[in-house]
Amino acid sequence: MSVLILEDGVHIVADDVRKACPALSIVAASNAVAALPLASKAEILVALAHDVTDDLIAAMPHLRYICSLTAGVDHLHGLKALKADVRITSGRGIHGPQMSELAFLYMIALSRNFPAMQANQRNHVWQRWPQTLLLGKTAVLIGIGPIAEDMAARCKAFGMQVIGISDARASAPGFDRLMPRAQLQEAAGLADFLIVLVPLSKRTRHMIDDSVLLAMKNGGILINLARGPVVDEAVLVKRLQDGSLGGAGLDVFEEEPPPDQSPLWDMPNVIITPRIGGMSDVFAKQILPIVAHNLACFTEGRAADMINVVR
Repeated sequence: MSVLILEDGVHIVADDVRKACPALSIVAASNAVAALPLASKAEILVALAHDVTDDLIAAMPHLRYICSLTAGVDHLHGLKALKADVRITSGRGIHGPQMSELAFLYMIALSRNFPAMQANQRNHVWQRWPQTLLLGKTAVLIGIGPIAEDMAARCKAFGMQVIGISDARASAPGFDRLMPRAQLQEAAGLADFLIVLVPLSKRTRHMIDDSVLLAMKNGGILINLARGPVVDEAVLVKRLQDGSLGGAGLDVFEEEPPPDQSPLWDMPNVIITPRIGGMSDVFAKQILPIVAHNLACFTEGRAADMINVVR
């Protein structure tokens, strides 16, 4: 069976899959355009969901299965060329450590005003100010899954209070309290850090709107590790400009990359990262067990044993 692996840069995942699944015919490409000449015979596509394009899908007439390397697959549902009978699995369950560490980068850097320290260093300025601790602060995590559970445990290790927002769960390890989405504004009012982790859907688009941002504690910090359109970006800019919010850590945006004229680029209380939340130096080792298992199940006719099945 022919497999096309779409992977940025060096083909670490492809090399590992070749070793784990020697019976498969595997080709690899660094981007969707480079993959087009290799696509016509492939029955399986292994890729980061957001790298898959309609043109690539249209060039794969024999496609039967997409093995996504990302936890979120909402992008795939919007592809017009994707047939309804193509099976999809996700990379759910492996991204907790890297997403959590990025969240802590934002929380520590913004609460201690690290951007100002960097500016002072460049200008040879020695200036001290009181430092804000995470100890005793409240993190509100919107969306409860493996990533949130990993993050909650790490928050507790820092002595933080952790509140989760979910309609699907009544309890979860590491959380002091869970609240339904209907109480999002109330929960936002308790948040020193409001951390967005939900997938993008019609229900979650602009879920973080002006009412939620205004409900946050004065000086609260918003962190978006989910999808850009979950946050109303125009309103976020206003609340950062008027001082209602203390800062924002943003890994995703409504338009990626943000346009040059976006005020977010130049705000001293905003940290922008280029959608790196799911990345890690051990990503191939993290994802390989899921990919190898699902490829084996699919090619051996054991679809019922596949994991992280989306459809």
